Amino acid sequence: MPSWAGIGIGVIAAFYAIGAFNRLVTLRMRVRDAWAQIDVQLKRRHDLVPNLVSALQGYMAHERDVLERVTQARQQALAAGENLQSRIASETALTLATRQLLARVEGYPSLKASENMMNLQEELASTENRIAFARQFYNDSVMEYNTACDTFPRNLVALPFGFKAATMFEVDDPADRAVPAVADLSSRR
Repeated sequence: MPSWAGIGIGVIAAFYAIGAFNRLVTLRMRVRDAWAQIDVQLKRRHDLVPNLVSALQGYMAHERDVLERVTQARQQALAAGENLQSRIASETALTLATRQLLARVEGYPSLKASENMMNLQEELASTENRIAFARQFYNDSVMEYNTACDTFPRNLVALPFGFKAATMFEVDDPADRAVPAVADLSSRR
């Protein structure tokens, strides 16, 4: 006959496993919801890019390479589909191409003063901010989920039930890696 202690430990372990499984499912669903929020904003940006390129073509005819990069980056982002790694890479390329395009717009005072261009820039900036906030929420959700999957004893439930680590959405911007120059403070003495 099994001992009451053994039965008690088995019941506690079963309840823990059920609780851990449900927590992992909840966290995985939060990650999926967070990605859906990013996806909404990315689609909004995809809709704005053709309007931006169209508005700029007449003004920036000799900047065709920049316009083509933005258009190609958008096409790659649309073609990436549901493959998260491809989506992240292509969306990063679109972000960088759009930033470069907007930086070039600065050299065209009459274009910058255009009401249509100002509205498009405002919409795009608003969308980029929304993407950044959604990306931050997504990455926070991924961090919480991955931590839950990897920590003991919850990992004993995660592994057999196929809970796999989620991918972070990080924009690899070379400008973010640049080390800012620091003024030589010793010369001020």
